Amino acid sequence: QLQLVESGGGLVQPGESLRLSCVISGVTLDNYMIGWFRQAPGKEREGVSCISDRRTNYADSVKERFTISRDNAKMTVYLQMNSLKSEDTAVYYCAAGWSPFLGFCAITRERYAFWGQGTQVTVSS
Repeated sequence: QLQLVESGGGLVQPGESLRLSCVISGVTLDNYMIGWFRQAPGKEREGVSCISDRRTNYADSVKERFTISRDNAKMTVYLQMNSLKSEDTAVYYCAAGWSPFLGFCAITRERYAFWGQGTQVTVSS
């Protein structure tokens, strides 16, 4: 059974960095896209970034600040978050969805069937 476990969240000040990790088990990554989503209090869950094969996508709000990467040997996907802002405060979730063809990647919530439990990121001075 496919499982995802996030880690790496925490409390940081504006301008600082964090790296989130998502360890995936129970499936090979070849046919799946992995996405990062976040949900702030009182808001809808929104897509942040995704990766499939070498293809990546980012939400406009995080472009140039966040970088997604994957280590297939470790079955882990990372989200490097730099220049964090208070508006980045949220619970961050990683998710897995079937990729219809190699390299397809979309940060649309409905495309993802498997979800982790989330990790809290708080950006505050």
